[in-house]
Amino acid sequence: MVRTRFAPSPTGYLHIGGLRTALYAYLFAKKNGGKFILRIEDTDQTREVKGAVDIIISALNKAGMTYDEGPIAGGDYGPYVQSQRKEIYLEYAQKLLDSGDAYYCFCTKDRLEQMHKDGATKYDKHCLRMSKAEIEERIARGEPYVIRQNIPEHGSSTYHDEVFGDVTVDYKDLEDNILIKSDGMPTYNFANVIDDHLMGITHCIRGVEYLMSTPKYNLLYDALGWERPVYIHLQPIMRDATHKLSKRDGDAGFEDFLAKGFLPHAIVNYIALLGWNPKNNREKLSMDELIESFSIDGLQKSSSIFDETKMRWLNSLYVKEMTADEFHAAAKPFYDKYRPNKNIDYRYLSELLQPRVEVFSDINERTEFLDAFDFSADTPFDFSLFANKKWKTDAGMARDIIDECIAATECDDVDRAEKLEKIAEAHSLKKGQVLWIYRIALTGAAATPGGGDEMIKLFGKPEALKRLRHVKQCLYDN
Repeated sequence: MVRTRFAPSPTGYLHIGGLRTALYAYLFAKKNGGKFILRIEDTDQTREVKGAVDIIISALNKAGMTYDEGPIAGGDYGPYVQSQRKEIYLEYAQKLLDSGDAYYCFCTKDRLEQMHKDGATKYDKHCLRMSKAEIEERIARGEPYVIRQNIPEHGSSTYHDEVFGDVTVDYKDLEDNILIKSDGMPTYNFANVIDDHLMGITHCIRGVEYLMSTPKYNLLYDALGWERPVYIHLQPIMRDATHKLSKRDGDAGFEDFLAKGFLPHAIVNYIALLGWNPKNNREKLSMDELIESFSIDGLQKSSSIFDETKMRWLNSLYVKEMTADEFHAAAKPFYDKYRPNKNIDYRYLSELLQPRVEVFSDINERTEFLDAFDFSADTPFDFSLFANKKWKTDAGMARDIIDECIAATECDDVDRAEKLEKIAEAHSLKKGQVLWIYRIALTGAAATPGGGDEMIKLFGKPEALKRLRHVKQCLYDN
């Protein structure tokens, strides 16, 4: 059975690049009737962020990726948190020590720093030559040590990657990396190999930054007599032609984009296309369609540039397909954030905004008209808003028709359009001129998500009349 894994470090929010790695592992497993495993790689305890595991699990759930085994969900290969597997790693480290594929290293920080100052580019195997008696004596004295992998000094390693083909690395370019740190915890380089094997991972999907270090992992597999997994390395997501999309850039996390008002599956849909081409070249795909279409041969050898404008466009397609109830439910948190406690029909506001919103944070700009003018205060109206070059309107024209606009508002909704047309006829105006003045007087804003009729329905007739009468007073007092 195909078994893939996503193994994030609990260091904060889930980055878009990490989410894509998880997505490809999920899609490949589900396409092949396999299992998707979540494993938390918390071997570096100093970088762990409290609550990050819950954030990661929540993000996967929001993205629609239900893991089959892992923390909380459980499974037959646990624990699924590396800090809870310390004794397992020590057991296999001892096997490597016994076989000579690893060795104790007592070098101090000062010695290692001096090595690099002297021009060394990697560890010099200094402690490999220590006798067994000296090692036992130094351990007995309580000297701190690490356990290093013993990389061959000569030769090379070739392995096959499903994206990049055959990859060859000379052993002289590899360092004897640390397997077990001085605190007894494993490094990623060691723990990922042990866990991938013991958890039955068949396909290892991860970033291209591990492409050249994979031979070190293969030496561990070989030394322990284990079968190597299938390797699938992914190119990074780029901010531009030369820089990776990074947490340091800000707003590069899944939760960041949710906070901006992107829909979870729109994000998933977009990042699926950053490094993978479906054979049918479709851009809008449901999760089921992604699973059905996904294949390794569609993965790209070149990196992809993240384009938030393109993701906004894709998100807008999903927004337009939402039911009125779905849109209103998704919009409500943004009303609460940007325009709370307005005496308006928020449900109707959602109807007006749905065709005009790409992401839900657009609600801030689209509802600025609600704060454009304080009709409840004794404040002067901005008459310059009445001026429109297209319609050739001005405040004087507004003063001439304001009483009739109030009268039209007082009548039934079905008669209002006819009344406004008659105002235009009576003053030798175009209908558009009257409608412009009418909407400006109702809102005090140059841009609104609808005309006069929509604004009256949004505010209610009593509020609309209060506004028009306030503008009338301002016009007459001017």
